[in-house]
Amino acid sequence: MTIIGVSLWFTNTLVRKIAEEERNRIRIWANAIQRKAELVNTTEMFFAEISKEERRRVEIWARANRKLINAGNDEDLTLYVDIISNNENIPVVLTDQQDTIETTANVNFSTDTVKVMKGKLKEEFTRYPPIKDTYGQIIYYKESRLYSKLRAVLDDLTQSFFDDVVKNYSSTSPVIITDSTRKEVMAWGNVDSAKIRDSTYVSNLIKEMEVENEPIVIELVDKGKQYIFYKDSFLLKQLRYYPFVQFGIIGLFLFVAYILFSIARRSEQNQVWVGLAKETAHQLGTPLSSMLAWLELLRVKEVEPEIVNELSKDIERLDMITDRFSKIGSEASLVKQDVVPIIEETIEYMRKRTSRKIYYKVNRPQNRKIEVRINKHLFTWVIENLSKNAVDAIDSSGSIIVDVFESDKQVFIDLTDTGKGLPKNKFKSVFNPGYTSKERGWGLGLSLARRIIKDYHKGRIFIKSSILGQGTTFRIVLNK
Repeated sequence: MTIIGVSLWFTNTLVRKIAEEERNRIRIWANAIQRKAELVNTTEMFFAEISKEERRRVEIWARANRKLINAGNDEDLTLYVDIISNNENIPVVLTDQQDTIETTANVNFSTDTVKVMKGKLKEEFTRYPPIKDTYGQIIYYKESRLYSKLRAVLDDLTQSFFDDVVKNYSSTSPVIITDSTRKEVMAWGNVDSAKIRDSTYVSNLIKEMEVENEPIVIELVDKGKQYIFYKDSFLLKQLRYYPFVQFGIIGLFLFVAYILFSIARRSEQNQVWVGLAKETAHQLGTPLSSMLAWLELLRVKEVEPEIVNELSKDIERLDMITDRFSKIGSEASLVKQDVVPIIEETIEYMRKRTSRKIYYKVNRPQNRKIEVRINKHLFTWVIENLSKNAVDAIDSSGSIIVDVFESDKQVFIDLTDTGKGLPKNKFKSVFNPGYTSKERGWGLGLSLARRIIKDYHKGRIFIKSSILGQGTTFRIVLNK
């Protein structure tokens, strides 16, 4: 948990720093395009002043030209000649009231072939209002060549403005530029071109962008106020969710590690169980053989038959216990048989070896077999362990009741005692190896019982109910 905490803290700190850098980059970018917009505005105003200046120059040129025509023989015309000759850029056409061309300057056509201002030529020279002098002449002009070159640069600058905005930011984020109404899209980037024509989609997208980031406002001459809407970059969003992904990966790693550790621990426990069981069976084998010989000797010496019979039963029981231990770790052989007589036999054995103050009873359906696939030796071990735990839980007197019943697919065995009972938080831990409430207990009985039922019989064993001071009910569920 310390590693996870430190890792998440560091990651969140890193995300905040990168997010702040992202915001700073956006602010710098916004300032840059605002400066660029101001440059475009200033350039437009500059060209407007140039246009006014060129009109004044045309008017001066027209007056100089008129003065040159009407001058006397002795008049000094040097100034007027200089004014006319210095006009090397502004195309000018001087006509009479019938648009018959009288003189020209800086045009790309010859007055020998073009006599009258009309058609496309007149349309070309009427972009700016013509000048009419007091003599009835009309002066047509258009932008100078220098002005046209600068105008082309300005138009290219204005046209590339939106492209630059989109290109410089929309490589990682969606961006939309709208007019002052925030409805008409002027340009966009990183947005599906098929959906951009859907007004509802665009409206919703703009609302999302506006909620996420405040739009940038710019103004362009002849275009008015423009709004730039944008979203955070995909990288920033990835970084924002990265801690949760990291936490999930770490959690998955810990979960897998826990599962592997549990498997390894269970495997180790199984090896200990099998080794202990095999060694126990081996150690019991030698004295058991000797006891069988002594039993035969007692029969030969005609010892009291009841003593010999009871001793014979205990030796048989000991032999069965040895067989049980030898089967631990091996594949158990399951045989379909009536489970009730096996339970009754085990309970009867326990009855003779415990206090007479403890009452035993097995409840079973009348005149009906309850058959299930079991290994008799291992199954009786489970019933014995449950009965011994029940006897230990009863102080001096009480009862142990076994109920056996079935459904279509399962067989149920409930063993109920009137002992001390268990708190609810101990219902699962009582089956763990080493858990015991007795001073000299090893805590292996219920753990063995669960292994036998779960691993060998593919069933379930659990505490159905328990009340402190009133008793406990263990339930065994076996699949038919």
